[in-house]
Amino acid sequence: MTATATPPALPTFADVEAARARLAGVAHRTPVVRSRTLDAQVGAEVFLKAENLQRVGAFKFRGGYNALARIPEAERHRGVVAFSSGNHAQAVALAARLLGIPATIVMPRTAPVSKREATAGYGANVVLFDPSEDAREAVAQRIVAETGAMLVPPFDHPDVIAGQGTAAAELLEETGPLDALLVCVGGGGLLSGCALAARAMSPGCRVIGVEPELGDDVTRSFRTGTIQRLAEVPATIADGARTLAPGALTFPLIRAHVDEMVTVPDAALVEAVRFLLLRAKLLCEPSGVLALAALRSGAVRATGRVGVILSGGNVDPDLLRWILLDDDARPATPPAP
Repeated sequence: MTATATPPALPTFADVEAARARLAGVAHRTPVVRSRTLDAQVGAEVFLKAENLQRVGAFKFRGGYNALARIPEAERHRGVVAFSSGNHAQAVALAARLLGIPATIVMPRTAPVSKREATAGYGANVVLFDPSEDAREAVAQRIVAETGAMLVPPFDHPDVIAGQGTAAAELLEETGPLDALLVCVGGGGLLSGCALAARAMSPGCRVIGVEPELGDDVTRSFRTGTIQRLAEVPATIADGARTLAPGALTFPLIRAHVDEMVTVPDAALVEAVRFLLLRAKLLCEPSGVLALAALRSGAVRATGRVGVILSGGNVDPDLLRWILLDDDARPATPPAP
């Protein structure tokens, strides 16, 4: 009889608190930003957690560093392997450099150039692949098999989830109880961790995850009660949300602790990026404004005190130029990465 691996235990709020201790003095405590214009537009008090100002420009540093910091010293020489379109790649690359761990990052050739260059700049070995021919998980697993390195997935890992939850823990520590918390969703690591924090620190808070309409795998899964997998990589401008399915760890956490899932069209992401840059002076990528776009577009109608996680700011320059064009001058198709 072949033995099967025991799946890791689901993380808890205690794990989020332990991650906060590991990240203290390493991750930025990002600011909570207010906008009177935004409050007036949506009819609520909105608190924006600016994770676009986190190290590597995204919340992903929290989970990446927490996961790598948990690797025993005696095993760090084996190195780590990660697969990502960009922000997790940069997070693992920087965390590996800080902790002295060799890192190999598997990235699609279609990932934004700025993210590929930043990942290499942090000292990681970048392996590019064609997403039309290979699955990123398969490429990463081949490297693990050949080198003996440890795999650090972008969202379906207990230490990654716990690290991401520290963003909401910091927000709630600063704001006090909230009526609602809106969180961007790719594979669900950020949403899972933030939901753990919200349930413990603000039990009455309504937790809402937001996906792009073109990449609604977590929303479909949430509504059906079973994991739904997309047939192909979604063609959304939210490159950080081009996942095919929620994870084996993130899905049960989302079902247990999240109140609602909604989706927004790419047009709402364009407007949210424009608003933040031109009115709030914050640069965010399309994936990073999913939660804000839901609020501004009316996909979520929240009142009272509302927290919003701005998850990242690593936008490709060509895509940003396209977003900033007036509606009548903007080509229908965004530029290729």
